[in-house]
This record gives sequence, C-alpha cells and structure tokens, in this order.
Amino acid sequence: MTEVTIYTDGAARGNPEGPGGYGTVLQFVDANGTLHEKEYSKGYKKTTNNRMELMAVIVGLEALNRPCKVRLISDSKYVTDAFNQNWISSWVRNNWRTAGKSPVKNVDLWKRLLKAKEQHEVEFVWVKGHNGHPENERCDKLATTAADGDDLADDVVME
Repeated sequence: MTEVTIYTDGAARGNPEGPGGYGTVLQFVDANGTLHEKEYSKGYKKTTNNRMELMAVIVGLEALNRPCKVRLISDSKYVTDAFNQNWISSWVRNNWRTAGKSPVKNVDLWKRLLKAKEQHEVEFVWVKGHNGHPENERCDKLATTAADGDDLADDVVME
C-alpha cells in the first residue's frame, strides 16, 4: 500500500456562518525517494470552521485513486477525536445522535468523510494549531487565503 501523509486545516471568518475555506496538502515519497506533493484549497461564502475542517479531510481522501495507508494530520480535535475517541461509531450506531441525544452537526460531511475513507487505512493525528508546524501553517495559509478570496462557492447546507 502506498503511504500518504495528508495535512489539513479549515478556517472561517466570522464563525459561525461567515466566509471560510480549507487547505489540504498531500505528500508521498515514491520508490526512488522523491517527495511528491499536491495542494488543494477552496473558499465558501457562508460556512463554519468545523465544516471547513471536514472538507479539508474529505478532499484529501477523495484525491487518492487507490487504497492507501494514510497518516492524516489535523489541528482539529473535532475531526481527530471523532475517530480516535470513537465518537463516529457511536453516532452511526445511534442514528446520528450524540450521547446527549441531540442531532450530530454536519452529518452530510461526516457521511461523505466515512465514504471517502472506506478503502484506506487512516490514522488520525492531532497537532496543535498555530504552533509553528510547517505543514499545518501551510494549510492554514491555503485555507485563509481561500476564505478571503473573491471566487467563493456556496456551501449548500448553509445557504
């Protein structure tokens, strides 16, 4: 299996419901030891930080065209804890309800993320944001630049 590292970050201005964006960086080293990288980012007119954190992960996983062993690095506890603390399993088992019986937010994106990760072995790793981690800072720059851009898409759930 190809080993891939995916770095992600999401941003929103005026969270909740302001403009936002995501940034994703994929990296893998080929058999010759050459590093390959690809960046993704996009901005939205009206969204939330958590939706952008999820989109960053989804876009990274959906970019993979074969099953991979993925180390996914995010500064979002919302994303990493959902898997590392097994919240997602409970939500699915409880028909997308939290332990407190309220509806899980962003179900559309959680379902898309689960589909995107199906064929991969994914390890979710949390890093402290805005703490000098080079790839996290790079993703933050991609996300905030996208959020501040002129060509913003509609986040249909938020409209």
